[in-house]
Amino acid sequence: MSIASRFLADFYKLPKRKCGVARTRNLRVPARDGVLLATEHFAPKLPGPHPTILMREPYGLSGFATIGEVYAERGYHVVLQACRGTDKSGGEFDPFGHERDDGLATIDWIKAQPWFDGRLGTSGPSYLGYAQWAICDALPRQSAMAVKVTSAEFRSIVFPGGGLAVGLWLSWIQTVEGLKGNQMRTARRMFTGGIERATLRATMKLPLKDADKRVTGRIVPFWRRWMDEAIGSDEFWQPLDHTHRLGARTPPVSFTSGWYDFMLDQLLRDYRTLVDAGQVPHLTIGPWTHVNPDLQMESVRHTLEWMDAKLLGDASTLRNKPVRLWISGDDAWREFDAYPPVEPENQLWHLHPDAVLSQRPVRSSPPDTYSYDPRQPTPAIGGAMFAFSGAGQVDQAVLEKRRDLLVYTSEPLFNPITILGQVRVALHARSSLPNTDFFVRLSDVDEKGVSINVCDGFLRKTSADPAVPDDIWKLNFRMHAAAHTFKRNHRLRVVVASGAHPRYARNTGTDEPLGEATTLVSADIEVFHDPARPSAIHLPVVELDRA
Repeated sequence: MSIASRFLADFYKLPKRKCGVARTRNLRVPARDGVLLATEHFAPKLPGPHPTILMREPYGLSGFATIGEVYAERGYHVVLQACRGTDKSGGEFDPFGHERDDGLATIDWIKAQPWFDGRLGTSGPSYLGYAQWAICDALPRQSAMAVKVTSAEFRSIVFPGGGLAVGLWLSWIQTVEGLKGNQMRTARRMFTGGIERATLRATMKLPLKDADKRVTGRIVPFWRRWMDEAIGSDEFWQPLDHTHRLGARTPPVSFTSGWYDFMLDQLLRDYRTLVDAGQVPHLTIGPWTHVNPDLQMESVRHTLEWMDAKLLGDASTLRNKPVRLWISGDDAWREFDAYPPVEPENQLWHLHPDAVLSQRPVRSSPPDTYSYDPRQPTPAIGGAMFAFSGAGQVDQAVLEKRRDLLVYTSEPLFNPITILGQVRVALHARSSLPNTDFFVRLSDVDEKGVSINVCDGFLRKTSADPAVPDDIWKLNFRMHAAAHTFKRNHRLRVVVASGAHPRYARNTGTDEPLGEATTLVSADIEVFHDPARPSAIHLPVVELDRA
């Protein structure tokens, strides 16, 4: 037992370890094209046989070594592998491009090892989860998967709502590239906001194609390739989409995510695909962001419970109900048989003049207006974004005081309202430019006037979209999933804006290509709320039994 594994086990309150561990470093697993993949093997010092857990990741072997040791101490062989082009693995790192073939080669290598007994688990968050989906249809008969904050496809994550998640990818580039060099410096930048500050500075300059050099000091090949080949290209993304691999034959899957994770909606889609195929996956969603330490703790604990149940046949620590959700507002965990647990009631809240949000029918009124200037973009304040600081629930006072957006607020609630699922937006709007973004956020305002974001959604309109009468768009789009109770005397608040920078790349207002644009043009926006054009949000309201 190392000091690190003991500390992690105590901090995470893991089951007592069963044995010591023999760690074999500097293994080289051959990919199908001959590239050698850096691999480590953690073997339990316990009479066998034992199942195996595979983790393939691009962040350096040292970052997940302690977790590998922890799993091995509890009776599992663990294979930890650096993805192609990372750590000491050969080849060039091309995100998503080699995880299918390299993962299949690694499975073949595992099957040939004398210690492999036919039982294989896969585990890991984010990119590690995508690497699992890439091979999920090729796992042995007795297998299990524990996926966290991830998705079986990434096109919708790179280009959410038709925009570009530039903050995510520039921050991620800094993380991956930084871990190749000075890991301590990179960790320090994560904890001090250095990565977020560099991303903001880089995205305030154009063209975006050169942003890789601004954040890393050098050209990052895959970033340039995305700028040149990935935008609007079905041909680029189709082979990287593994959603078709999910189905009735997928091994048992445990999902873990957070209400403020930027991949939550895609994870819920993958969960729903398995449910529709007749499976009963486990689902845990907590009050977490993508990089929240509590999510990691929950992930490690539940991975052990899941693998014990599915690979060892010991379900004694597995919860009875497959779905466990944190309901914010109530600030309590609830367990259910499925997600969503009940069919929600669609509750309509209209935008009205004078900054009012109400269930009352709308009356004739002129539209509200605001201007968006990409030279001074509306900032991203909290929410489901990739950030080591500033994501999740954040006081919205700074955002709501700005003049480049609209704010609508309800009267204090007489009865509490619980929402569970997707909030939808129906917005009637017109812009002076055909290229305009729309960002809508729902917040909870308490008795003291503190406004905390619950969920939001984003949509990009371009000159390529079909013409509409009077140039007034009827925009229908979803906010990310939420589970929240608005308490009695709290108020609902909706913000309508045209940006959340640098979470989403600025809409320059022109038809210049995304990566090459250098011209910035301001837009004047009208939001309508009359009987012919009623703008509203649709709340998925549920009645939950009170424990």
